[in-house]
Amino acid sequence: MAVNYVLAFLLICTPFMVAFAGNLYQDVGITWGNGRGNILNNGQLLTLSLDRTSGSGFQSNSQYLYGKIDMQIKLVPGNSAGTVTAYYLRSEGLSWDELDFEFLGNLSGHPYVVHTNVYTQGKGDREQQFYLWFDPTADFHTYSFLWNPAHAVFYIDGRPIREFKNLESEGVPYPKNQAMRLYSSLWNADDWATRGGLVKTDWTQAPFTASFRNFKASGCVWSNGVSSCKSNSSASDNAWLSQQLDNTNQKKLKWVQKKYMIYNYCNDVKRFPQGLPLECTVRTKS
Repeated sequence: MAVNYVLAFLLICTPFMVAFAGNLYQDVGITWGNGRGNILNNGQLLTLSLDRTSGSGFQSNSQYLYGKIDMQIKLVPGNSAGTVTAYYLRSEGLSWDELDFEFLGNLSGHPYVVHTNVYTQGKGDREQQFYLWFDPTADFHTYSFLWNPAHAVFYIDGRPIREFKNLESEGVPYPKNQAMRLYSSLWNADDWATRGGLVKTDWTQAPFTASFRNFKASGCVWSNGVSSCKSNSSASDNAWLSQQLDNTNQKKLKWVQKKYMIYNYCNDVKRFPQGLPLECTVRTKS
């Protein structure tokens, strides 16, 4: 099935495949925060800060219709309760597609919660949450999206933590027609982020700062209604376009979900009294 998705996609794509990891001045732009977002070290480091007045954010200069996106992030250290560092792909419009990482801060010594979600045609409610197996504030770690015609996969340090398959043949919408841009922001969400809003932001700890580096995009840049991909790219150029989870990565995925997943919407029967979302039941049958 995945091969058919790829062949169909390649038949409609034109000019060339893009892969780059370079200067953040060229790759992204600070979009809000009134000076709280900064690109430093000759374009090798980006920081976002949050204080009582405002947070900050940036976005990629390019849009993509399929791609492999990597970014190294070091999250807010110390007492980060109430803060959210968001890192996501999103299309424009009222019926948007979106792939979300949201890192929910916590009291010092307690683990961050990694909140993930998938939106298709403006509909989300597909949350999965995880604890991490390391301290994400002590050093940089790589957070990645693989988005191709067969599936969307969320990775941390090359380890898959979540897969959303293309199940359009079963009636489940899949993000495939809308180009998405990478966004990131640091903002205050103490009304819900930490223990459902029970723990509020301690503003004596402000400013809160998250750091970003080594942005890399291997993907199909979308510009003026045209994709930069073409069918005669070499296999090494577009390996991600047909990349699946092999047995080793399937085991890694199951390990994370068994040991570190703390919420899965597909198991929340109380939330969906009329029946679980279709992708949950199709996945169970497959």
